Amino acid sequence: MRPSGRKPDQMRAVSFERNFSKHAEGSCLVKFGDTHVLCTASLEERVPPWLRNAGRGWVTAEYGMLPRATGERMRREAASGKQGGRTVEIQRLIGRSLRAVVNLEALGERQISIDCDVIQADGGTRTASITGAWVALHDCLKWMEARSMVKTDRVLKDHVAAVSCGILASQPVIDLDYLEDSAADTDANFVMTASGGIVEIQGTAEKDPFSQDEFQTLMSLARAGIDELVGLQKAAIGA
Repeated sequence: MRPSGRKPDQMRAVSFERNFSKHAEGSCLVKFGDTHVLCTASLEERVPPWLRNAGRGWVTAEYGMLPRATGERMRREAASGKQGGRTVEIQRLIGRSLRAVVNLEALGERQISIDCDVIQADGGTRTASITGAWVALHDCLKWMEARSMVKTDRVLKDHVAAVSCGILASQPVIDLDYLEDSAADTDANFVMTASGGIVEIQGTAEKDPFSQDEFQTLMSLARAGIDELVGLQKAAIGA
């Protein structure tokens, strides 16, 4: 039995609250159980210096956790003067995941910056961030389309979502919360598109190595989970 009482293939309750932020061109409060992340998408009429006059845009991401997102207060990274390695890794992952489904040429010489701020953490913050960030990005593009700046269906090529899977007490399970993640023998994150494309897989054996058969089982769990998340994304945007 999982600590959460869920079945091995059962995800936590997932929800998307669009237009959460008054000022951002696109925003979404995403909840994976008790993990809550505010994702905002901001349009900037510029691109990084290395992309100037290249005829294409850019999508980038920043990630952070509020001091009381966890059980004990964490010091703000700004107070230490630099971001931690985990933060940099996660925000790069979010950016890569979104760019995988964006036609940067159709975006034009503009940048969309996605900010993922973890309000409350209970495992799976990076997967929730990616999944919610797609909704915020979609709404930013719709904001632009309403002003005749782009055509959303030309810029956004597909859905992208992410989910964690792991092996807990010899049982493959999906969407681990913190208690499960901290006790899992194997932990993996899967980023996939609605059409079945694989963007990234991160997998680690915490103790004994996992087998190819176990990996295939995790992959199957993840695929089903991604399909469920994409369905929820579509319902949220009214597609």
